[in-house]
Amino acid sequence: MSSNPVAETVASLMPRAKAELTELVAFKSVADFDQYPRSESEGAANWIADALRSEGFEDVALLDTPDGTQSVYGYLPGPEGAKTVLLYAHYDVQPPLDEAAWATPPFDLVERDGRWYGRGSADCKGGVIMHLLALRALKANGGVPVHVKVIVEGSEEQGTGGLERYAEEHPELLTADTIVIGDAGNFRAGLPTVTATLRGMTLVRVQVDTLEGNLHSGQFGGAAPDALAALIRLLDSLRDQDGSTTVDGLDADSVWDGLQYEDQAFREDAKVLDGVELIGSGTVADRLWARPSVTVLGIDCPPVVGATPSVQAGARALVSLRVPPGVDAGEATKLLQAHIEAHTPWGARVSTEQIGQGQAFRADTSSPAYASMAAAMAVAYPGQEMQSSGMGGSIPLCNTLASLYPETEILLIGLSEPEAQIHAVNESVSPDELERLSVSEALFLQNYAAS
Repeated sequence: MSSNPVAETVASLMPRAKAELTELVAFKSVADFDQYPRSESEGAANWIADALRSEGFEDVALLDTPDGTQSVYGYLPGPEGAKTVLLYAHYDVQPPLDEAAWATPPFDLVERDGRWYGRGSADCKGGVIMHLLALRALKANGGVPVHVKVIVEGSEEQGTGGLERYAEEHPELLTADTIVIGDAGNFRAGLPTVTATLRGMTLVRVQVDTLEGNLHSGQFGGAAPDALAALIRLLDSLRDQDGSTTVDGLDADSVWDGLQYEDQAFREDAKVLDGVELIGSGTVADRLWARPSVTVLGIDCPPVVGATPSVQAGARALVSLRVPPGVDAGEATKLLQAHIEAHTPWGARVSTEQIGQGQAFRADTSSPAYASMAAAMAVAYPGQEMQSSGMGGSIPLCNTLASLYPETEILLIGLSEPEAQIHAVNESVSPDELERLSVSEALFLQNYAAS
């Protein structure tokens, strides 16, 4: 990185950043309180609130959101007449899945091969540290030139919409000239990227029932309708022969005309096994950023160990549907539910319950804030030009903020580049990315204040 006072300050703060991220990762802040104690999320929220207070933030508060979780808010006043920038991250994390599959304990931040491993290190506790680093660097180099609001969500991974509903009920709280969402990532490590689109999503729980109770498979199997088999058949109807998502009435032919994602690069990033084909049609970018995709997240059925010779009376699944910009998530939910009902075989009884939803998002990359970010990233990543890409994931709050504040510019950056393996075992963050993106954010705030 070229010599720059802000960059030099951030570099000097990296040991502190690692120590703080270690403390923050240690909280098992999964916002599913049936799996993890509420006290773990509360501990993370209080840690962030204390960090904001120590940086001079005012009005620091733990906001009790309608889904029963807490978001952390703080306000740092800048010069009179300055613009206001809202910085977003979230402190809740995905469950670690199979802890035995982690090379090191998931809630211990461990350095290995130049990366820092731990659940939430990239998604998105690292984003909290990124914001703190940027602000500290500015304070050490002439001060923070804008008014800063920080909001750190406590249930983003659950899709339960607590902060969205809170923002709708308190629209004045998060008003800003520009919002920086620190929950995206570079297209790949070392390539500065802003995320221009996000897919929306819906979560639907499916229940299939066929019998009053389980039956002996030898005595009744072959004629008794098996609920698990019925569930498997209807779930299979959600994909075409090549793996493309097929929900009746839902367009799946759109194309992506921006930055492309080469097949081999995707195979390496996704760690696809040798000989296994990619699914779907069109380019990888089409499939990830411009088209819907369905995923079966879980099935409730007997485990193999301890299974009995029984015809199953009931079975259920959790289905996720991602939809691109231009598709209303509510309408997509209705189409998904109708498809499930239409494709359930043998007259089996089926019910669906929507348990989460978020709209897709498209940014205006021609806005002045994007010019300020491009100039900042050119310094933080010498020789690299800022790229715009899509992101297949969802950040439901983005669309809520865009609806509440239609004149506000929204930028998405972050630490979740492909090597980070967010949501998977052995999630990690690149300290180089953390350093460069913190510099980018600090210089962006300087550029934007002067624009």
